[in-house]
Amino acid sequence: MFEYEKPDNLVDTLEQSIGLFPDNPLFGTKDSNNRYGWITYKEFGSRVDNLRAGLAQLGVGKGDTVGIIANNRTEWAVAAFAGFGLGAVFSPMYEKELPRIWKHIILDSAVKVLFVSTPEIFDAVAPLMDEIDTLEKVVCIDSNGQETMAGLEKKGKASPVPSVSPGCGDAACCIYTSGTTGNPKGVMLTHGNFTSNARAGYRRFPNLSSKARSISILPWAHSYGFTAELVNFIQFGGSIGFMEKVATLADDMASLHPSFLIGVPRIFNKIYDSILSRVNEKQGITKFLFDHALAAAREKRELREQNKPSAGTNLKFALLDLLVLKKIRARFGGNLEGALTASATSNPEIAQFFEDIGIPTFDAYGMTECAPAIAMNGPGQNRFGSVGRPLEHVRIEFDKTGMESDADDGDGELIVYSPGIMMGYRNNPEKTAETLTPDGGLRTGDRGRIDKDGYLYITGRIKEQYKLENGKFVFPAALEEEINFLPYVESSMIYGDGKPYNICFVVLDMDTIHTYAEAVHLKASPEEVLSHHATLELISSEIKQHLRPNYGSYEIPKRFIFLKEGFTSENGLLTQTMKIKRVSVTKRFKHLINEAYAGDKKIITA
Repeated sequence: MFEYEKPDNLVDTLEQSIGLFPDNPLFGTKDSNNRYGWITYKEFGSRVDNLRAGLAQLGVGKGDTVGIIANNRTEWAVAAFAGFGLGAVFSPMYEKELPRIWKHIILDSAVKVLFVSTPEIFDAVAPLMDEIDTLEKVVCIDSNGQETMAGLEKKGKASPVPSVSPGCGDAACCIYTSGTTGNPKGVMLTHGNFTSNARAGYRRFPNLSSKARSISILPWAHSYGFTAELVNFIQFGGSIGFMEKVATLADDMASLHPSFLIGVPRIFNKIYDSILSRVNEKQGITKFLFDHALAAAREKRELREQNKPSAGTNLKFALLDLLVLKKIRARFGGNLEGALTASATSNPEIAQFFEDIGIPTFDAYGMTECAPAIAMNGPGQNRFGSVGRPLEHVRIEFDKTGMESDADDGDGELIVYSPGIMMGYRNNPEKTAETLTPDGGLRTGDRGRIDKDGYLYITGRIKEQYKLENGKFVFPAALEEEINFLPYVESSMIYGDGKPYNICFVVLDMDTIHTYAEAVHLKASPEEVLSHHATLELISSEIKQHLRPNYGSYEIPKRFIFLKEGFTSENGLLTQTMKIKRVSVTKRFKHLINEAYAGDKKIITA
């Protein structure tokens, strides 16, 4: 059995950091004057102490569940650590979620006390206290009434209650995976799962210190944001500033000067498209210097990889870096040293671009069921296209059962053995038995391979693969990632299970699509583009051309369905973690699928 290092629970982790870094800033929040105010570790600890005592007065104790419906904010973390200090389980939910999902999670996780961010959410969920026996109290954060978090903290301050130190095997969180079918499953994760996982990830980045700062972009309600940012930064005394909203991200970065980001490839894809678009619009000397700066950076990187440094190349790069690349880095606040990315593998071209401009991105791989990190790239060991080497104490085996005969050597379903593996799914023993092997492994459902140097490559999702009518296997996610790399595509979905060929749903990025309308001399609004056949034909042709170098002809879609409405969590076509609900999409657009296969149209709009 694995022996966890100390501190092996989240309560001791926080209290150790409060002792080591009492005056360090922890959380930064933007005020009405667009200025960031900070709370220190010591001040945060006092709020946790006060709320813990307040929760104790409400009868919260070991094994009870404290829930929250809120975006990332100081109060989110206060509620989590206050509950941990009583031995309670924390169950977070997204603000932008369907009310029926809130109800399912509150019922399934047996929430006793629920924190909500706004009066509107309070009004939506308070009636559930009459429907769900376990739900005894709903507490509003942004409110001046009696049932507020501030009021509960005030009551607790008057009657302090010491924290308990949970065991490493005690449940800490019940985090619900955003299921692409049916209700989400509650993943039960222990204190040891989180502390060991955060520590292993931290050891990949020796440059992180108590001076490190992140800008919080990803939700802590997902295990990736919770472990990689919240728990990770707390363990080494770092600070986290909250992004106000996506639209203010650039300004917030300029104010916060983050040194490290926890993100997803999609963020960097958009930034990459934006940088190239601006440079191409300016042309002239700007584009000339930009192209030469990238060429010098690429040459320097390639020579470094060959252990052939060149003084001339280094000098040329230093000059162009000062003239061009430093200004690009300034848009990120000027201090950004790198970023961890997960949820999908980065496009190697984009990853190389950010490496060359001085902001390397490091792909990682994980699952909520593993708390979540399994493999990770890092400084000095960053292989483009891979998701890095397995973390310490992680072992990966491959199950080739059911693989097609021409599968690559070593290619199979990943079976993971790790100290981060979950206790199981709450109230779902059948699904737990399907996912956990008798010897303690985790069936990931992902297909991959490890190269001779130990780097892991994810090659597909077992459950999403399907066979065409000709018997050929298709992994739609890989095709979709490649299509989504195109600047004018917001999202896409490949379909073709049992069919003679693939078709592709496409949602266009209307901010960039006007460029392609101009290519066919179309003077129209972006929305009107969807009714212009020549433009859609051009886009379809470019998608096919983009896929040809890396995919077989049978994989490339032959027909396209262009949708006006995107895939969103609000319309039920996307999970909170940005995964397409394939069953929901195919069900909603069944008539279009039938039309694509039955008729002669190669392009359909809806």
